[in-house]
Amino acid sequence: MSKQEETIIKAEKRTVKGKQVSQLRRAGILPGVIYGHHVGTQAIQMDRHTVSLQMANITPTTLVTVDVAGDKIKAFVRDRQRDVLHGVLTHLDFLAVSMTEKMRAAVELELTGTAPVLDNPIYLLNHSLNVIEIECFPQDMPERILVDVSGIKTADDTITIADLQLGDKVAILTDHAEVIVSVGHIAAEEVEASAVEASSTEPEVMEKGKKTEEAAD
Repeated sequence: MSKQEETIIKAEKRTVKGKQVSQLRRAGILPGVIYGHHVGTQAIQMDRHTVSLQMANITPTTLVTVDVAGDKIKAFVRDRQRDVLHGVLTHLDFLAVSMTEKMRAAVELELTGTAPVLDNPIYLLNHSLNVIEIECFPQDMPERILVDVSGIKTADDTITIADLQLGDKVAILTDHAEVIVSVGHIAAEEVEASAVEASSTEPEVMEKGKKTEEAAD
């Protein structure tokens, strides 16, 4: 399970709204809103360049601290809007949370390690499940869950939800029998085709080299 480090997002209260918000964007300011636990709904603004860099490492289950002019609010990023043409951030929504109330969330599963079974070219890994649902306090929420595949040594090996070790602070709500990773077979024809293609590459290059020499003579 990937542990979180505190991420502080500096923000200010925003008074500009409506069509005038586009002027803020042109000035490099990112508009946003924060709502939820005991904060009502607040319009905020941030430095777009700084926050864009921070967002690169933030998942939907990364707990952040939004510092609104000294008022520090624990929150999750609930929505990111981007410019369709250029992909730059144009708006952020934050959900403020209570640190004493449990919440449910869908957390991403990320495969790590190398499966020994893949040493045989006829096998491949089937990543069947990408997210699971969990319940815990916000401070215990994992950014992502790492699934180590280095124990998959034979074609019969699998990894299920029941194999995950998230500790006693995180409750897994997804069916524990669900398969995360299994081993599949590559069709024999595909393996043979790959082998033929690999073996035919070098002679083709040599033939081109020979023709080049003959042309030079």
